Amino acid sequence: MSSQRDILVSSDTSAVALVTLNRPGKRNAITLAMWQELARLLNELGAAEKVRVIVLAGAGDHFSAGADITEFSGLRSDLRSGKHYDAATDAALVAVRDCRKPTIAAVRGYTLGGACALALACDLRVAETSTRMGIPAARMGIVYSAVECELLLRQAGLANAKRVLYCGTQFGIEDCVAMRLVDMVVKKDALMQAQELAAEIAQNAPLSANGHKVVLEALASGSAQARQAEIAGHIDRALESADYREAVRAFLEKRKPVFTGR
Repeated sequence: MSSQRDILVSSDTSAVALVTLNRPGKRNAITLAMWQELARLLNELGAAEKVRVIVLAGAGDHFSAGADITEFSGLRSDLRSGKHYDAATDAALVAVRDCRKPTIAAVRGYTLGGACALALACDLRVAETSTRMGIPAARMGIVYSAVECELLLRQAGLANAKRVLYCGTQFGIEDCVAMRLVDMVVKKDALMQAQELAAEIAQNAPLSANGHKVVLEALASGSAQARQAEIAGHIDRALESADYREAVRAFLEKRKPVFTGR
């Protein structure tokens, strides 16, 4: 079972929200209740006006060892319960992937299974050299969902995705870099680096970051044509925004603009 304390949420004055998986004694293994809470939190934070960037991290030495397998014999023991569990996992991953705000994963140590998919659902990944990523589905006798596989495929490419899923092994930081599973590597304190990156993004115009996320995700998924009206709406809203006018004034006045997201 999980409690609300299994996931911590905090924010700072730079409009960066930090979501922390908080079961360090269990290597932050994610329970069903935590998957459900992650979906709720990311939808809530994505809609929060004061939040501009979201960082996901794990307490202690690991991002997360993945789903809490000790629950599987009870909560994922047959087809019906398995589908219910997998639906909750997919909902959390989709909430992260489709979050209106930029998301950054700060990863270290074990980042495995569903937690690997969780990191891949984020827009960017900052990783410590201790990071070990992998998806041990082949060693568990399970097939990952289309949502999970798509996250891996779009980041790593077809051959690398097959390598990850067929082998089911843990990959060290060099392989993670080579397969593009991570974007930035630091020797230590990935969380601090992720928060600094988040603060850099947060100081820019929110409508720009949020709009670019929509455009890029639509292009990456091949849905840009079907989402033309949505994309045009983001472009038009930015052109009509007070932030755009503020940026022009600030440039002419040789000062730093102050963006409000309006």
